[in-house]
Amino acid sequence: MNIWQVKKICEQYKIKIKNKVISCQVGKNGIIDKSLKREGDLFTPIGKWKLRSLYYREDKYNLINESLNKKIKIYKISKACGWCDDINSEFYNQRITISQTNKNQLRYEKLWRDDNAYDIFFELGYNDNPVVKGMGSAIFLHCSFDDVKYTAGCIAIEKSYFKYALKHLTSDTYIEIITK
Repeated sequence: MNIWQVKKICEQYKIKIKNKVISCQVGKNGIIDKSLKREGDLFTPIGKWKLRSLYYREDKYNLINESLNKKIKIYKISKACGWCDDINSEFYNQRITISQTNKNQLRYEKLWRDDNAYDIFFELGYNDNPVVKGMGSAIFLHCSFDDVKYTAGCIAIEKSYFKYALKHLTSDTYIEIITK
C-alpha cells in the first residue's frame, strides 16, 4: 500500500474536539465497538473519550503553564516511562516506571520514543474505570506520524490540531470518534 492509499483511508476517520471536526489516523484494522475491543487487535475503540492526562517530553515541549495545570493532570515523560499492556499484570493499562527489576517481567510500551508520536499526548479515558484486563490498553490521542501510517489503536492528529486541543482544553474535554 502506498502513502496516498494510506492517507485516503486515514482521512475517512474523524474526531470531534469541542465543535471542531478533525481528520485523524486510527488503528490499522479500523474502528470497533468498545465492547469488542481486545488487547493487541490494532482496532481503535469507537466512543466519546475524556482527555484524562497530558504527557510530554520536557526536552521537546515547555508546558510550565499554571492555567493548563489546573485543567488536567500533566506528567513529564522520561526514558523510564512505560505503559503496561501485560494482561497478567496488576498494572495493566497503567503508567509504569521501567526498571531493571521489571523490564523483563512485564510487557509494556515505552513512552519515550524516537518517532516523535509520543512527544506530547493525551491519555484517553478508555478502559480505565474500571480497568478490564484484555479489553485494550494505552489508547492515546497523539500527534500524527510523519509518514501518515496507521496507529496500533490510538488516535493520531496533526500537530496543529493538537495545539487546538491544548488551547481549548477544559477539565471536562472529550473527543468523540465520528463514524460514517
